[in-house]
Amino acid sequence: MKQGRWSVVLVTLLSMVAPLLQAQLETITIPAGTPEDQALQAITKESDSSKKLSMYEDFVQKFSSNPAAIAYGNWQISQSYQSAGDLQKALEYGDKALANSPHNLDILVSQASIAQQMKNNSKLMDYAVRGGEVYNSIGKVAKPEGMSDQDFANQSQDQKTSVKNSYEFLEAAAFNVIVDESNAKARMNYIERFTPAFPDSRFDESIASYAMMSLSELKDMTRVVSYGEKALAANPNSLPTLLLLAGAYVDDPKPGSVGKATTYAQRAIAVAKADAPDADRNRKLSAGVAHSTLGYAYMKQDKTAAAIPELKSASGLLKGLEDQQYAIALYRLGYAYAKLSRVNEARDALTEAAKIPGSVQPLSQDLLTKVNAARAKAK
Repeated sequence: MKQGRWSVVLVTLLSMVAPLLQAQLETITIPAGTPEDQALQAITKESDSSKKLSMYEDFVQKFSSNPAAIAYGNWQISQSYQSAGDLQKALEYGDKALANSPHNLDILVSQASIAQQMKNNSKLMDYAVRGGEVYNSIGKVAKPEGMSDQDFANQSQDQKTSVKNSYEFLEAAAFNVIVDESNAKARMNYIERFTPAFPDSRFDESIASYAMMSLSELKDMTRVVSYGEKALAANPNSLPTLLLLAGAYVDDPKPGSVGKATTYAQRAIAVAKADAPDADRNRKLSAGVAHSTLGYAYMKQDKTAAAIPELKSASGLLKGLEDQQYAIALYRLGYAYAKLSRVNEARDALTEAAKIPGSVQPLSQDLLTKVNAARAKAK
């Protein structure tokens, strides 16, 4: 967290800088030699924290007609309460500071850190999103008259560079709110606020995964498709999005959905490149899930013979990587073999699946019992 600071500059310098900062990134400036400046000089000389707090309260009252003074004074009061452990008052005074300097990234970071300490994720997301919007507004205001395009672009880039650490702190804080949220509806609402505030985020892959998981839990197929297509438009090779769209479509009863599941699963397999020498665990796991979904899609299209190679590939990739996905692939493989009356192969796959604890275990055990009965009858 950046600590509060106040800058004293000449009025002539202030008049040059202010137009360039208008309507985007705000800073608090107290011109040198003013009564506000003199009052702040006296406050900084006070070593007693309780007296200093009282002096800042007097400062805010005395200069109540000066928005910059009110913003700075309330911000310092907020930080004093934060240091003393009174986080509720710290948040309240910080909000007063923001009311007079709403596009101040330093204050937004300060408020976010307080909300983080309070474990108030709703407020934390509010401050983080506001900070992201402020950062992304840099360079999007009207260019000052007489300034060249290149100078304006350079100035905007310099501003972004100077506050990049603050932006990244807020981005990470907002991402952690999403990760911590257990309620699917609330998580999705956070994601929908995060995405425009932090475009091209370093967390895009994970955000897409959390979004699709949330929408799947909500069983909101319309939003699943809408969000997934937008995510793929931004990143066509997003494995989490391809996999979750394939998984959502394969269970959707609407005509044509299974065909779409097939397409997305095939795309995921192509992107994962599980056979490549540099394929890591995540790519192999993704390819395994994609092969399993593709095999399941073929079975739903009555292409059982075509499903078996996909499910064999899936079980081979998933073994030792993820038990539940491995169990699902084995169960589907056993079912496919049973459907083709290849009972010995069905028995082998289902026996392995039935050993794995989890939601698929009872299904595997039940089907194994039927396969064994059919095998005994055949003898």
